[in-house]
Formats: sequence, structure tokens, C-alpha cells
Amino acid sequence: MVSRDLIIKIVESPEEFAAIKAIRIAVFQEEQGVEAALEFDGKDEICDHLIAYLNQEAVGTTRIRYLDEQTAKIERLAVLSHARGNGIGKKIMEKAINVIASKNIPEVVINSQEYVKALYRKMGFIEEGEIFIEAGIPHIKMRRKL
Repeated sequence: MVSRDLIIKIVESPEEFAAIKAIRIAVFQEEQGVEAALEFDGKDEICDHLIAYLNQEAVGTTRIRYLDEQTAKIERLAVLSHARGNGIGKKIMEKAINVIASKNIPEVVINSQEYVKALYRKMGFIEEGEIFIEAGIPHIKMRRKL
């Protein structure tokens, strides 16, 4: 598991935003072949963003988009390949859920890439509907009450 050298926080500076953009480019565009126009969809400005530092290196991120007063959506969860397998993605999700809960929003939705849905199931998310293709990748909608 991850050592105490993991810090996950809300992005507060342009430098941190540049770091999360680099992580998303590495994971989604370079590894998974997602087009830049799909990855950077113009919604970043209305979201809260989290950044994860491992030993002071930015290695992971996600964003929280508030759909309405009842529902938030966690999107763009990414961890750099060399930092995977340490539970960082789960820790980022836990932090995002805590941020959402602190705003008294009772429900979280995600569009999980199908191959990682088991991670979200373990965190209390329930699959909803059929598998669909987003950015050329199979996804499933999942929901969790807080």
C-alpha cells in the first residue's frame, strides 16, 4: 500500500493544473488514444480537481463535476503508469467522495471504464444500465448514495 508520503489535495494553482493536465495527457491520450478534444471538453473550469503527490511527484488526478444539488460526477481519474498498483486511485476516489459529502451532496455517479468497475464496486458503487462506448472505450455507468 501507499506510504505516508502520499498527499491528495484540491488543486489551487495554475502549476498544479498544468501537472494534472500532463497526467491526463499521459494516461488518456498517450496510453489510451483518447482525442484531445474529448479529454479536454471545456468543463474543467466548472469542476473541482484533485491532485495526488507521491514523494512530492504529481502522479494522479480526478475531477468532480457538480451536476445539480443532489448529484456529483467523478471524472477523469488517472494515475501515471509507474505509480499504479499502490492503491492511489482508490485513495483519490475516497478523497473525492469526502469532498462531495462535505458539500451535502447525497449521490455520486461515474462512468467507469469497464475493466476497472470491480474497484468501484468495492467502494459501494452499483452498476446501472448497459455497457456503452465512450472515446472508443467500453464504460458502465455506476452510482453510489452517500
